[in-house]
Amino acid sequence: MPRKPLEGVRVLDLTRVLAGPFSAMMLGDMGAEVIKLEEPGKGDDTRSWPPFAGGEATYFMSVNRNKRSLTLNLKAPEGQAILRKLVRKSDVLIENFRPGTMDRLGFGYRALARLCPRLVYCSISGFGEAGPEAQRAGYDLIVQAESGIMDLTGFADGPPVKVGNSIADLVAGMMAAHGIVLALLARSRTRRGQKVEIGMLDVMAALLTYQAGSYFGTGGRPTRRGNAHPSIVPYEVFRTADAYLVLGVANTSLWQRCCAALERPELAKDPRYDTEAKRVQHRDTLVPLLNEILAARSADEWLKRLEAAGVPAGRIRSVAEVCESAHLRARGMIVTLPHPTAGTVTVMGVPVRLHGTPGAVTAPPPLLGQHTDRILRSLLGISKVEIARLRRDGVI
Repeated sequence: MPRKPLEGVRVLDLTRVLAGPFSAMMLGDMGAEVIKLEEPGKGDDTRSWPPFAGGEATYFMSVNRNKRSLTLNLKAPEGQAILRKLVRKSDVLIENFRPGTMDRLGFGYRALARLCPRLVYCSISGFGEAGPEAQRAGYDLIVQAESGIMDLTGFADGPPVKVGNSIADLVAGMMAAHGIVLALLARSRTRRGQKVEIGMLDVMAALLTYQAGSYFGTGGRPTRRGNAHPSIVPYEVFRTADAYLVLGVANTSLWQRCCAALERPELAKDPRYDTEAKRVQHRDTLVPLLNEILAARSADEWLKRLEAAGVPAGRIRSVAEVCESAHLRARGMIVTLPHPTAGTVTVMGVPVRLHGTPGAVTAPPPLLGQHTDRILRSLLGISKVEIARLRRDGVI
């Protein structure tokens, strides 16, 4: 078996809930040894969030595979001493406390960089560590609202709507993993670690891309358009005789093929619709016309015709359908693992497919403190007697 790309990299995951755990899980998928530090008796907040399977929270299990759990009281002097020892033996530390918290505990970047100059220290927060709003709490919903994403999501005659999953948390986690790997690459040349700072608001603002470009370029305010695209038509949801589907007709060549598949070739030559710009200009007549045409047959019939013509199209699938997808299962994206209490756990697989050094889902999400004794003994050389005392004293 080829080595995974991050084998030999040890990560201390001090994060909880979603952005940080997702980031650390991505590193674990690629072979990093991830030690998740959790508060004794409580652990990650999401361990108590329903629903549960086998007594374990499905939310927690979805973003904490390929990790080992060590419980440690960071407010206790002995707990702090243990963390310092772990830092000396680690490559990466990830935290998502409110800015300033780690400094007050004595574990800010400057302190730990003196302790371990090669350490890559990743800090994730809602609004970043500098700027007039740095101290604000960074929950996903708040960041979605403040980033402009909710102003763009929903229908023009309705209220702003959040994205259906925790997109700010998840993309921040992806950016954190990206930044950590970049810092490790830089360290291979400089032999020194560095701080990686991720602000969720920064990340979500970066996702505005062409919407921000439109504002910067024209001064026009992008608005909610429901399922419509501001620059491409047809590129939205349509109703067939029995279900919804989406069309992605991004250029005139595709439009010509689409018209042929719909058995309306004359539309390709219609002077209202024969260029990309004209289709956008006349969307108010074109979209209702396409809905009328598509309503005549089932989604499956249309999808066969559109696929045969090479026109991008798809059915709107439920989460349940995606989780049972034969295609995703064949690609290794649906993985089932044995779990100590939940019996089996099914999770989504590794989406980054490295063909030479692939990642893998190898270990189920850990029980709270499942690996505490093993880590302290094997990594720090702490005896069984001392571990028992630390547990009695509430340090672990």
